[in-house]
Amino acid sequence: MKSRLIRLATALTAAFALTPALAQEKVLNLYSARHYQTDEALYSNFTRQTGIKINRIEGKEDELVERIRNEGANSPADVFITVDASRLAQADALGLFAPVKSAVLEERIPAHLRDPENNWFAFSTRARVIIYNKMKLKSADVANYEDLAKPALKGKLCSRSGAHPYNVSLGAALIQHWGEAKTEEWARGVVANFARAPKGGDTDQIKAVAVGECDVAVSNTYYLVRLLRSGKAEDRSMMEKVGVVWPNQSSFGTHINISGGGMLKTAPNKDAAVKFLEYLASDEAQAYFANGNNEWPVVKSAVVSNPELKSLGNFKADTLNVGELARTTAQAQKVFDRAGYR
Repeated sequence: MKSRLIRLATALTAAFALTPALAQEKVLNLYSARHYQTDEALYSNFTRQTGIKINRIEGKEDELVERIRNEGANSPADVFITVDASRLAQADALGLFAPVKSAVLEERIPAHLRDPENNWFAFSTRARVIIYNKMKLKSADVANYEDLAKPALKGKLCSRSGAHPYNVSLGAALIQHWGEAKTEEWARGVVANFARAPKGGDTDQIKAVAVGECDVAVSNTYYLVRLLRSGKAEDRSMMEKVGVVWPNQSSFGTHINISGGGMLKTAPNKDAAVKFLEYLASDEAQAYFANGNNEWPVVKSAVVSNPELKSLGNFKADTLNVGELARTTAQAQKVFDRAGYR
């Protein structure tokens, strides 16, 4: 864990010290599981606008959650941000977040993209799309998530681990739409169609489809856009072989993952925490998510200047409440385990 927690330098420790002088300093102590270089602009711009200095610790989600729990009431952390609703719900279930009363957040962030109790909020989204090899399949062959379990795709499907939160969140959404029994039947069909044992990340699945190791896979959209924007000609050439499908456009819509965060119950700088969360919902910050990290803004008025992201086109997104969906993830993991989707 020590190797993953960076930015915990002497200056940070001093900033966290509870002295009268520093208690008056305008600071925000941020624990972040987002590891994107483009986020640096978000943080520096917030400080420029507000005068509030950000002290940041980065690490893996589980490590940061465990750190906050171990620190208890003495935790210096004000805000925790991470990716995927299941991880935010896990932190919430442990009692780490405090509800935030903010007219700005309630007005700008759609109700289905925040926890029902306003304990945490989504600030960007990524769609979980089906990708296919254009030489092997047609888009109509894989128009819906249901199609991934059809016998016609036996030996043709690649996947990352069924225990990964991105896939577990999709499973949780399917349980909400289909029920547990049908989702387990689907998961067993997916397992039966594997071209190889699950491994790697979403980018690995895209590459496997492009080179013909398998014909179809599932990926978050920002990985696709990253390759489309790549400075390497081989990445862009690879993407010419891959087709993208927005699943379930005639039913409940394409599943979306989120990136989000909330104020911690023990936050020593609550006013700064609320200001930071409200800043993340500003048009300016929302544009950073889209243009810097290829994610969709959650605020409709935000301007997207990312041609590759726009090139994916418009789609119907699933509007299940992310907080309610996240509470089904434990059930989804059990379904996947029984189906052998590991």
